[in-house]
Amino acid sequence: MQYRKFGRLNWESSLLGFGTMRLPVLDGDQSKIDEEEAQRMIYYAIDQGVNYIDTAYPYHQGKSEVFLGKILKGKYREGVKLATKLPIWLLEKKEDCERYFNEQLERLQSERVDFYLFHGLSKANWGKVLELDCFAWAERKMAEGKIGSLGFSFHDEFALFKEIVDFYDNWTFCQIQYNYFDEDYQAGKRGLKYAFQKGLAVVVMEPIRGGSLAKAPSPVQKIWDQAKVKRTPAEWALLWVFNHPEVSVTLSGMSTFEQVSENIAIASKAKPGTFTENDLELIAQARETYRNLRPVPCTQCNYCQPCPAEIPIPDIFEIYNDGKCFEQMERAKMAYKKWIKDEHKADRCTECGQCESLCPQQIPIREWLKRIHEELSSDISH
Repeated sequence: MQYRKFGRLNWESSLLGFGTMRLPVLDGDQSKIDEEEAQRMIYYAIDQGVNYIDTAYPYHQGKSEVFLGKILKGKYREGVKLATKLPIWLLEKKEDCERYFNEQLERLQSERVDFYLFHGLSKANWGKVLELDCFAWAERKMAEGKIGSLGFSFHDEFALFKEIVDFYDNWTFCQIQYNYFDEDYQAGKRGLKYAFQKGLAVVVMEPIRGGSLAKAPSPVQKIWDQAKVKRTPAEWALLWVFNHPEVSVTLSGMSTFEQVSENIAIASKAKPGTFTENDLELIAQARETYRNLRPVPCTQCNYCQPCPAEIPIPDIFEIYNDGKCFEQMERAKMAYKKWIKDEHKADRCTECGQCESLCPQQIPIREWLKRIHEELSSDISH
């Protein structure tokens, strides 16, 4: 296993971290973790040198923390750093920070958390963090020895990321989504480099984009086949992240023992600068090919917003485009059903045409909305 310095701390993290959001489950029920198999996977990872375990309050419908509390005992607790997160979206008053944290300690059967994050910071909840004075509470917990180091995970644009990094001098680390497809998405490369320059450890999530980059469609596979060194699509994705020296640890939400074994093997030989110029060119070609597989040429410029009918047009296009280019239409259907409210779905379009008059790409938005709604509203296969 390769290790890297974790920001300002006198500690090195394993390059691969174990994310516990996608553990194996029974009967397709996310609340029913296959505990025997999941324990085998996590113990193997720790035995092979993984020393960073990541969880959060809502993972596996609240059961991820409980499961980890059961199995992380003795050497399997002493040899790892455990990270979990404060569910910002559930907070209503200052006392809630203490209430949820105590519940998490009980779930984890622990007296302290090594790394604690404000979960999923964005424009929608950053104000709440300030209003409820979450920093003062966290400072008290650190002084009491209940929290080792404070960080945050992030889902928004770079400008807000920079504001959050600069707001607090005692951040130890941050967690961002980063992969070769999403190089400029959310905090992106600019956020990675900015946090690193400020002395923060950077934890990367979604290095394989939730598994989307693990199976290459034919046009992308043809690019990988050109490489002198043969690698799986997942290996290309992980090595691309590992190739950045600014990354301290890369989280993988592994669901099978085979994934754990493969990812550990990849992480054990990965070092910054491993990729050749030819490798990086192939990555660029793969990225562009994926983007060309997206049927709607939407650039997410948001000129079509706000829509008079309150339809989140760019979001709907993104769900549809991801489903098509990654050949995951069932996942797209589920995302459309879960994340787009019925009153904001594409069939609520009044065909006023305002969006099309403002679209720089001249997309026939009204036609696409009809087609997308029809495709994404069809029955989900099981």
